[in-house]
Amino acid sequence: MKTFLLAVASVVLGTASVSAADLAAHYTKAPVIAAGYNWTGFYVGANVGGQWGSADPATSTVYDPAGYFAASSVPAVAAVGAQRINSSSVTGGFTAGYNWQVNNAVFGIESDINYFGFKGSASGSAVYPCCAPFSFAVNSSASADWLATIRGRIGFLATQHWLLYATGGAAIAEVKGNFNFTDGFTAVESGTIRDTRVGWTAGLGGEYAVGNGWSIKAEYLHVDLGRATMTSTNLASVAFGAFPSNVFTHSVDLKSNIVRVGVNYKFGGPVVARY
Repeated sequence: MKTFLLAVASVVLGTASVSAADLAAHYTKAPVIAAGYNWTGFYVGANVGGQWGSADPATSTVYDPAGYFAASSVPAVAAVGAQRINSSSVTGGFTAGYNWQVNNAVFGIESDINYFGFKGSASGSAVYPCCAPFSFAVNSSASADWLATIRGRIGFLATQHWLLYATGGAAIAEVKGNFNFTDGFTAVESGTIRDTRVGWTAGLGGEYAVGNGWSIKAEYLHVDLGRATMTSTNLASVAFGAFPSNVFTHSVDLKSNIVRVGVNYKFGGPVVARY
């Protein structure tokens, strides 16, 4: 009997040990909490890239029976004065902005100031229709040293660290233009434009959050600064005197495409827990 009771106790204790081991094997730890990136906050940054664009300077005058030009000369001057300038350069500068993240959407406002480097010139000449072989020439130049933008941004998160966005707003630059008319009769006229233009810009971009507040981005912007215009009444010839009634009109528009990369640093902002 004693031997039988010892055998039963051994079986019970062995079964209990197996059950305890089985319970320990099925124990699961709680999931680890990881810190997620949140785009909300103020940021500053820098960018560098390139711009390629064009300007279309134009020069024209009017006919006056008592003036300098024959009637056939006026359309000839306008045809030669319609010119094209192409420009490309390196651009770069500084950025500041603020983002608001709402779920997977990010809304923001961004401004930047950049070296623009737009510069170029054009010239053309023709024979007076009325007075061959005498000819005339029109020379034009256009430039813009700096460019500033103030833009809204709206985007969505492809992943928690990848932001794809569209952007658009105002573009501001000081557009400069210089114009000269000369001919074989010693006539000379000139005009100058200095105009701080407010145009528009729009584009697309992508930004990747590296971590610790840092992000890198690439974007494309199209800029249109519109047309600046001035008039002059300073046409004069050494041989025939001044002709203020022959009013000249000079104008220039400026458009550019910009591709650039940049780095931003975001200050503070909440950290979102994710599992």
